[in-house]
Amino acid sequence: MVSRALSTAVDLIDAPLLYKGKVRELYDLGEHLLIVVTDRISAFDYVLDPPVPAKGTVLNQLSSYWFDLTKGLIDNHVVHTDVRELGAVAKDPEALDGRVMVSRRAERIDIECVVRGYITGGGWRQYQTTGEVNGIKLPAGMRKNEAFPKPIFTPAAKNDVGHDEDISMDTMKEMVGDELALELQEKSLMLYSFARDYCAERDIILADCKFEFGLLDGKVILIDEIFTPDSSRFWDQSKYELDIEIDSMDKEPVRSYLAGTDWDKNSKPEPLPEHVVDETTRRYTDIYRRITASELNHS
Repeated sequence: MVSRALSTAVDLIDAPLLYKGKVRELYDLGEHLLIVVTDRISAFDYVLDPPVPAKGTVLNQLSSYWFDLTKGLIDNHVVHTDVRELGAVAKDPEALDGRVMVSRRAERIDIECVVRGYITGGGWRQYQTTGEVNGIKLPAGMRKNEAFPKPIFTPAAKNDVGHDEDISMDTMKEMVGDELALELQEKSLMLYSFARDYCAERDIILADCKFEFGLLDGKVILIDEIFTPDSSRFWDQSKYELDIEIDSMDKEPVRSYLAGTDWDKNSKPEPLPEHVVDETTRRYTDIYRRITASELNHS
């Protein structure tokens, strides 16, 4: 039985709200930050109705799982994910269970660190036009969904409003300096390779992913979320083919539904039908189960 959906935690947290994103809300705990992951879902830059039950719990617990797996590779911002340790800050611990992450305060580096193992999505569209992705010249004749000879690092400049902007490595170096740019590239490729191999053992292809990093006491640490359906493109190995649009293991039911309507993408669409919401919940809980080999713990 899936729990009720959570659209916002504003009335459930006794702490100042610092930032409300499309999915996450950030609260001020003084020394630390509190991230609450809601069930809101977005597509084409619009937050949709209704929220998707269990989505936020999957995102938070899957990130926590990966942060723990990779902490030997790189330090991260996690302090704990136990709602009981919040005490009176959590007005409704049951509703917040599985959704909270108390984090160390890091200075965010305003670069979205994207690694692509396969040529698909926006990378494929760039390649068709220029033969390049983010300024990286690629072999001629590549086919959609083909694996790169080696994964490529394709950063983007973060924009809090609208889309992030794809940039070249040279531009990234101009923005953050050569040394930090190269460190972020190295760490991103290392993390992707680790998760790609981990997923492959579970018959999942990690096609691409994105990371956010921050600086804490002058040291680069991993922040935000990692290897979730919202930050990564997962494919079921059994559905992998070249030259097709592969059904991703994420909010694909929402995108497919909207694409089949007459929505003009210039205003918020009508609420999603129940069957689309139910199928999206199933997708999120399924990827959690396949990666972690355990059932989702949600209130």
